[in-house]
Amino acid sequence: MVLFVTGICQKNCYYCPVSDERRGKDAVFANERPVRKDEDIIEEAISMDALGTGITGGEPLLRLDRVIHYIRLLKNRFGKSHHIHLYTAFAPNKGVLESLKKAGLDEIRFHPPPEIWKNINRSYYRDAIVNASQLGLDVGIEIPCITSDIGGILSLLEEVDGFLNLNELEFSETNMEGLKKQGYENLDDESSAVRGSMEIGEKVDGKKVHFCSSRFKDAVQLRERFKRIAKHNARSFDEATDDGTLVYGIIDGNNLCKYLLQEAGVGEDMFFVLDSSVETAWWIAEDLALELKKMGCKVSVIERHPMKNGLVVEKTPL
Repeated sequence: MVLFVTGICQKNCYYCPVSDERRGKDAVFANERPVRKDEDIIEEAISMDALGTGITGGEPLLRLDRVIHYIRLLKNRFGKSHHIHLYTAFAPNKGVLESLKKAGLDEIRFHPPPEIWKNINRSYYRDAIVNASQLGLDVGIEIPCITSDIGGILSLLEEVDGFLNLNELEFSETNMEGLKKQGYENLDDESSAVRGSMEIGEKVDGKKVHFCSSRFKDAVQLRERFKRIAKHNARSFDEATDDGTLVYGIIDGNNLCKYLLQEAGVGEDMFFVLDSSVETAWWIAEDLALELKKMGCKVSVIERHPMKNGLVVEKTPL
């Protein structure tokens, strides 16, 4: 689960992809779900059978008390095996790191500013990374692929047995202007990836180096999360697709149609009655579409994202 704890941040990274909906706003989201109470986080984690949580922002450590509260909340509910990692652009002191470790944090991923990557061993990030490692936290650095001149980062991580995550640089609605001012171009018309970023990542050679492409994030990570949510949330009549969406039939305009479903032998677990519509299996809606339309109903097949009130991807009238 991705736990976005605040959109507030003191940095101004030109490549930041955080959306306008979240950027600069002190709001909390569990995946795409707005969080108004602790139960929202727990429900979202259960809905996708989450094995762990990544805490991100904005800058999470600007809301340290909130972060510690959420770490404890998740550990108390799901146990020590629920792996929690934190992204931060800060270099927290030892006291902050100790409080995070005591709360139950398992891993910390640092995002130092690009201007110090080459000489990170002469910066305050070195102390933070060494201290985190000595406290028993798994330690890594996560940065976009904008230069391969990161020898200082590699030597520091080798010293603490840490890992390096490299992300292919990509365009978003919020960073497009900043990236273009830096001279970056799209890889192609179908991709949000930046031309040349992957090649930079391929030049980096280290012991624990992981590269995440734009395509992998879009096509694999998000889809796998959707598939977990779909598997957990699917009703008896929903069909979960390979893309992690849910497909079902919807009958609008006449609640009397439920009696037609019952007369056709459709079990009560195979339809759900709403205020002005009935949802059922897509194939049931298709089989009964002609009779339902004679009753004045509109019959369609819906494909939507699997979370509560998920985005409708496609609506096909029958």
